[in-house]
Amino acid sequence: MNLADFELSSDIVNEIEKLVAANGDSPATTRWRELCESLVSFKLSPAVYWAIWEHVFEQWNSAENGPAPMWIPNAKNSDEANLSDWMKANSCADYETFHCWARENRSQFWQQAIERIQVKFETPPSTILDQSSGVDRAKWLTGSRLNIAESCFLAESDAIAIIEGRPDGTQTRTSYGQLNDQVDQIAASIRAAGFQPGDAIGVLMPMTALSVAIYLGMVRAGISVVSIADSFAPPEIESRLQIANAKAVFTYDYQIRSSKKLPLYSSLVAASKIPAIVLPFSDTDICTNADGKGPDCVLREQDTAWDDFLVDQFAEFLPHWAAPDHIVNILFSSGTTGEPKAIPWTQTTPIKCAVDGFCHHNLKPGDVVCWPTNLGWMMGPWLIFATLMNRGTIALYNDSPMSVTFGEFVQKAAVNMLGVVPTMVKAWRMHREFEQFDWTSIKVFSSTGESSQADDMFYLSSLAQMRPVIEYCGGTGIGGGYATSTVIQPNAPAAFSTIAVGLEIEILDENNQPSESGELFIVPPSIGLSSHLLNRDHHETYFSETPTTPANPILRRHGDHMTRLPGGYFQAGGRVDDTMNLGGIKISSAKLERVMNQIEGIKESAAVAISVAGGPNSLAVFAVTNSDDISDKSLKLEMNKRIRTELNPLFKVKTVYIVDSLPRTSSGKIMRRKLRDQLVET
Repeated sequence: MNLADFELSSDIVNEIEKLVAANGDSPATTRWRELCESLVSFKLSPAVYWAIWEHVFEQWNSAENGPAPMWIPNAKNSDEANLSDWMKANSCADYETFHCWARENRSQFWQQAIERIQVKFETPPSTILDQSSGVDRAKWLTGSRLNIAESCFLAESDAIAIIEGRPDGTQTRTSYGQLNDQVDQIAASIRAAGFQPGDAIGVLMPMTALSVAIYLGMVRAGISVVSIADSFAPPEIESRLQIANAKAVFTYDYQIRSSKKLPLYSSLVAASKIPAIVLPFSDTDICTNADGKGPDCVLREQDTAWDDFLVDQFAEFLPHWAAPDHIVNILFSSGTTGEPKAIPWTQTTPIKCAVDGFCHHNLKPGDVVCWPTNLGWMMGPWLIFATLMNRGTIALYNDSPMSVTFGEFVQKAAVNMLGVVPTMVKAWRMHREFEQFDWTSIKVFSSTGESSQADDMFYLSSLAQMRPVIEYCGGTGIGGGYATSTVIQPNAPAAFSTIAVGLEIEILDENNQPSESGELFIVPPSIGLSSHLLNRDHHETYFSETPTTPANPILRRHGDHMTRLPGGYFQAGGRVDDTMNLGGIKISSAKLERVMNQIEGIKESAAVAISVAGGPNSLAVFAVTNSDDISDKSLKLEMNKRIRTELNPLFKVKTVYIVDSLPRTSSGKIMRRKLRDQLVET
């Protein structure tokens, strides 16, 4: 360790070296924890933290101990954790004992979870878990009636529900009482427009305070929200609306990102003829049109401007109380075929979101939670339910999280939990602009959406002077995570420290034998696990022909590769099927290939995900052409143009390989593993 290489005063260098030397005889983990607590006053750069960390753990044996931790809980961290009180109530001396108890007593665990987060019922459940039809068809909270939106309003009415920030530095704060009034008005307006409980209505919107109110207004009115990402091209919008049989769509006329005006309403018009409720977007006041005008576009005859949609006079709205299997949200996840899977979230799914937030992210009343996302992906609804059901504050920033003004917003809003995707952190690390901010209000980070790299996650932790990064891996069909971390266990960069509490997994090798590395299967049942699909056979998709083990005769397919590491850690290895993860968005190879095969000169193609050193996937394409005059460079340009227009502008082809033929099995399936092996060799 040579601190002289950094821009530090000699006094600070001497003080740090004294602290390091004073801890020299202690175990590395104790030394690092005590050093982190002592170094807080210096506001050190990520590079200095990394140098000290490497010095402290230079003799660490990762083959025996697992990855070196970057954050280690002290007694205060452990005592104040949500999990600790719960463990004590069940006489569990440590987390491992508690996790085992939760796995073996699932009904009791989820009953206690519901009590701890105080889910509100009109009629309480007669039975928590009904497995009479099998664990693969388990039913939860039978006999109950609830409206899960009501569990989002248990905080005091004057507590802050949403902080909304803009690039100019201004913020708007919405209390729980104000949000509740907005939700009532929106729910009443939905009913006044003729929509009934059980109808499906789409949302094609960025994540704003008003979007949150619209989402909860639909849930309160018994409407099924159809989630559509605001980055989707018209064909993708159209397919989702059709699959869900949506009767209308809420959208903005446009949105602003990085000073660019991005159309939303025109994309919807190109996609569908169903009626739209169109909101005006203003970069000076996101919730109302500052100049008093309607949307910045000419509406079709069947569409309605936001101000005309809202009713002014209405009685207190009575929520639609319904059975626990009532659908509150229809989300989409790509499988190995072209059409996306339509995954309904029932009223029980948000409970999984909230309990993961309570147990693994340690969310407490009043915590400010920021996670750049939108309602088109599961983390948008997750953010709403996990934060509000735990009586926290949602922090929303209405521009790109890559901009330096986002870092200012995090500081000014005093964010306590910041969620990221690894691509964001990689960009922050490259430009180093975020190192200037005081993020000491952050108590925990969380990372999801794609595989992360250890050096990026250490960098993220050091931006808040070494806070834990909760790796969070799950899926839309889980309603949250299956592999994650806690604040009462040592936290290693880019590694999971636990399977989510209340869940159990099996890792099987290619011969379907229990293994330390292989395909991950979930052991049902659990609240949050999907129970049906709108456009697929659910049992066929998740349970048909899955392997069995002596301990677990029924396993649920998920499709991720997982490795169990020494020290109790886990490491994700990406998808084992043909679905890839590009920038945090799942997409099937078949869908990509369908677009690329329309390009003139391409006979056939194969899309393959590239994962470099555990980082996010990038896209390689193998193409068979019908002409020797076609170059890989021209193909790459045309592919990116088509993908941007027809699928998602966030997707990008990194490399194109022109080949004579694609390797296939005897049944004609493309051997993608062979293509991946070629990439490794080159």
